[in-house]
Amino acid sequence: MYLQRRNRILRQSPAIRALVAETILSPDDFIVPLFIVEGKDVKEEISTMPGYYRLSLDQLAREVKELWSLGLKSILLFVKVPDELKDNKGTEAVNPDGLMQRAIKTAKNSCPDMVVMTDVALDPFSSYGHDGIVEGHDIVNDATVDVLAAMSVSHAIAGADIVAPSDMMDGRIGAIREALEESNFTKTGIMAYSAKYASCFYGPFRDALDSAPGFGDKKTYQMNYANRIEAIKETLMDVEEGADIVMVKPGLAYLDILREVKDAVTVPVSVYNISGEYSMIKAAAKAGFLDEDKAILETLTAFKRAGADLIATYFAKDAVRLIG
Repeated sequence: MYLQRRNRILRQSPAIRALVAETILSPDDFIVPLFIVEGKDVKEEISTMPGYYRLSLDQLAREVKELWSLGLKSILLFVKVPDELKDNKGTEAVNPDGLMQRAIKTAKNSCPDMVVMTDVALDPFSSYGHDGIVEGHDIVNDATVDVLAAMSVSHAIAGADIVAPSDMMDGRIGAIREALEESNFTKTGIMAYSAKYASCFYGPFRDALDSAPGFGDKKTYQMNYANRIEAIKETLMDVEEGADIVMVKPGLAYLDILREVKDAVTVPVSVYNISGEYSMIKAAAKAGFLDEDKAILETLTAFKRAGADLIATYFAKDAVRLIG
């Protein structure tokens, strides 16, 4: 049989496949989420996220140094706040000596060149477990935005390189940018969770931080997963308001959104490979249903192929090992 073109020629060996690969993963692609708790010498495994841990500040210092030695250059900090410090005002969120502020300082002192990103949302600090201030059964927008702006400035004072608002309140990117500018933090970046959907895949994360909503759900501020055009609208508004990086969250069920966002903007696009996605692979691998290492690489490659410039993932250390 004569064929003018045989596509399999470029698939016949690992070396050839590597030469013509269109998508290549690098340690520079990854953001490492880290969960921080009070205490000393605490490295506590999260039951719903096997192999992932809550870390005390001394353990954070060790972890940051290890990540840097592996070539991982960016972390995203989340804190588990003791119940007695939670309220409906975000008081602890703006405490200059709060756990987040101390975690930022610890990370920067341990590795000054590490890019430190910080979660900006009220759910870890809220007695209601919601991302904003609650009045009755309403999560109020404008009063929440005021706290988020103050929270962002507090993180910048502590040394954060990039603040990452994950709340989905209207107008918060513009307010945060204005607050940072007015406080002379003109070098502090904003990574906006621009297309964040109301998803069932957040469950393990909420276990990690004890931040599940105390009533109702988050559908009045997080997006309806049936919507596509809305994601582009939200993202373009965040860019207009001053976002330096935009994010799509979750990842696997939203690869179409990730590609459309990438095509619509000129700023870097990140994606969050979230806790439920992590735990599904872990559970399936433990049951012998799939090869964990292969699933990790295929998943992360899918994000980058779809358009992600940055990938926040709990698999970052595994990925670095696998891509060698």
